[in-house]
This record gives sequence, structure tokens and C-alpha cells, in this order.
Amino acid sequence: MNAKSDIQVSREKLMADFNAVVADAEQLLKSVASEGGDKAQALRAKAEENLKVAKARLMEIEGQLETKAKEAAKLTEGYVQEHPWQTLGIAAALGVLVGLLLNRR
Repeated sequence: MNAKSDIQVSREKLMADFNAVVADAEQLLKSVASEGGDKAQALRAKAEENLKVAKARLMEIEGQLETKAKEAAKLTEGYVQEHPWQTLGIAAALGVLVGLLLNRR
């Protein structure tokens, strides 16, 4: 459960950072466009379209990742419920391995 919340926090931080970058880019484009000129207007329109496409693609990817993460969680939960002793053994073995590796340092 802790790993799941860490992943979610990381994903939310990534999305917040990306949204901040997009907002800054949009502000920059608006300020450049206010300077005038046909080339500036064309550049602004093209950049705005690219930003819209990037936003849409990011939202699509986010939805896909969320769906896959939910599916993986369900599969893992199902396996743990069907094989509790094997899961416990694997967890114990990993714990011993991590302990040995940390002890070597």
C-alpha cells in the first residue's frame, strides 16, 4: 500500500510539474504574440496547437497508466489471496536478501 501511495504522489508531482511548464509556455506565447507581426502570430498558433496536442496525449497516457496500474493491483491481490504461503515465503526471502545486502555495507 505504501508503494502505491508513493507512485501516486510521484505521478501527481509529475503532472503538476508538467502543467506548470505548459502554463508558463502558454503565457510566453501570449506575450510573444502581443508583440505583433505575421510570423509571431503564425508561430503562436502553431505552438498553441502543439500544446493542445501534447496536453491531450498526456491525459490519454495518464488514463492508460492508471488503468494498467489498477489491473496490476487487482492481479497482485488475486495472486496473494490464492497463494498466501508462497507470497509470505517470497516476502521473507526478499527481506532476508535486502537485510544481507544492507549488512554488507
